[in-house]
This record gives sequence, structure tokens and C-alpha cells, in this order.
Amino acid sequence: MAKAPDTSGYERFSDVTARLDEIIADVRKKDTSLERSLDLFDEAIALGTRAVDLVDKAAFSPEECERLAEPVSAQDADEGEKATGEFEARDAAEHASADSADEAK
Repeated sequence: MAKAPDTSGYERFSDVTARLDEIIADVRKKDTSLERSLDLFDEAIALGTRAVDLVDKAAFSPEECERLAEPVSAQDADEGEKATGEFEARDAAEHASADSADEAK
């Protein structure tokens, strides 16, 4: 069994997300091999675990804890759903344009 990538050097959540963005960009490249993509996938899984660990260890102020405990308002939920829908629409459009480009080749 392969050894999990070392993610101990990532001390901030923003560092983890920045590396995940790099991994996404690399995997989307047409010249990235399947083997490299699988290695990047393994790294992304390890980074996800690291992100969870960082969030679990986060020290929230009393005010932040109070805000986190508040129920989500209907307006906030609607805004979250709208943002998710916009992301899904943009992602679908990117895939459609990539598929069209592949068909043109």
C-alpha cells in the first residue's frame, strides 16, 4: 500500500486550499498522465484530511462560537443555494466547451 503524502507542512487552511487549487489545475491539463492524476488525487485526499484537522483544532472566539451556533436564516440558505447553482452552471458550461473543442479535433 502506498504511503500517504506528508501534509504536515501545511499549517494554515489557506495553504491547503491554495495547494488544492494547484492540484485541480494540474489534473485538468490534457497532458497530465493517469498515473500523475492518481498521485495528485492521493495528495488531495490527504490535504482534505489535513484541512479537517486544522478546522477541528481551530480556536474560535466566544463570539465566533455563538455565530456558528446560530441557525441559518432562510435568506442565507437561499444565497448559499444560489451560489451553488451558479457554480454548477459555470462548471457545466466549462465541460460543454471542452467537449465541443474535443469534438472539433
